[in-house]
Amino acid sequence: MIEKLFTIGVYGKSETQFFDQLEKAGVNTLCDIRRRRAVRGSQYAFANSQRLQSALAARGIAYRHVPELAPTGEIIEAQHKIDRKPGNSMRTRVELSLAFQRQYTIVVLDPFDSRAFCQALERRVALLCVEASAGACHRGLVANRLHADCSVPVEHL
Repeated sequence: MIEKLFTIGVYGKSETQFFDQLEKAGVNTLCDIRRRRAVRGSQYAFANSQRLQSALAARGIAYRHVPELAPTGEIIEAQHKIDRKPGNSMRTRVELSLAFQRQYTIVVLDPFDSRAFCQALERRVALLCVEASAGACHRGLVANRLHADCSVPVEHL
């Protein structure tokens, strides 16, 4: 059973900061809930799937891809339409649209067996996606659901 759940994003962090935060939190399993397991920009190359898995293994942190928690292309595109409005961007977004939240909940979270997920993992688990803020990312919605369904304490790194 998960003892504590963390969430972590990539944007705004160096490779050193990212891995230091995971190690300081005592994370033993990182769950990658991204649809596309790559990040644009050379400064974020450490978060591309193969490099990430190698770096985690070297630190004794297990890696698990959980594609069933990734938003669908349609849900992502609905948010991108909002992000394309003047002054908005994915990298600076601070919150998800209500439309994204509703669609993601109905299509992804409602059919997801959160109790089985919590029971299948042990100790200190982190959910990974790219946005800097958990409030601007689906990982925040997943963390809220796991907290509600499994009484798992949550900390956003």
